[in-house]
Amino acid sequence: MGIRLILYGGTCNGMNPIEIMCTFATTNGHDLQPLLSHIAQHVRLSPEEAALFMAHTETRRYKAKSVLQHAGTVCTETYFITSGLVRSFYVNDNIVEHILHFACEGWWISDMYSLFSGKPGDLFIETLEDTEVIVLSKAQQELLYQNLPPLERYFRILAENSLVSHQERLRDNMSRSAEERFEKFCKRYPALIQRVPQKQIASYIGVTPEFFSKMKGKMLRK
Repeated sequence: MGIRLILYGGTCNGMNPIEIMCTFATTNGHDLQPLLSHIAQHVRLSPEEAALFMAHTETRRYKAKSVLQHAGTVCTETYFITSGLVRSFYVNDNIVEHILHFACEGWWISDMYSLFSGKPGDLFIETLEDTEVIVLSKAQQELLYQNLPPLERYFRILAENSLVSHQERLRDNMSRSAEERFEKFCKRYPALIQRVPQKQIASYIGVTPEFFSKMKGKMLRK
């Protein structure tokens, strides 16, 4: 079945929108535009390369509170969110959850340690809403690297951006107050404020739900 796609290159590289007609046997009619637009922000794929890439992916739908990845297992997949909301977290020895990441529409999420090391990870990946994802397995990703050099550059850029963000968050946790971390979260991720439960925002910024509630009350009284 032919699907009309428009690839947007964005302003960073001066690319113009490109309309292409492609056939993707594994998509079952689901919308591929968000992922192709995301790729086009960083690298250029020809219509044939875009078709090859998407033919190696799979689209899945999950209900809210579905677990995509269990701690103690080897992660073999990466997920691009086309709709919905996902979180990754680990549980410490005191059975307390610590949230590492949220991912909504247009974001990738995975257990990067387990994916790249091939060792069992300690993260759970769970949907917070009904969610649709495009799935790329590690095996297919490695195969595509051999045939699509631009794709390897795309994922390298994502990895570099993730590393920068991770280092910035570590620095903030060591140098900023909880109030400052929450204010930064609100500015950076305004779309998540109404979608993520407060106790999970508290976990993300590294405080207890009780402390978070008192902190918000104090901030509102200012």
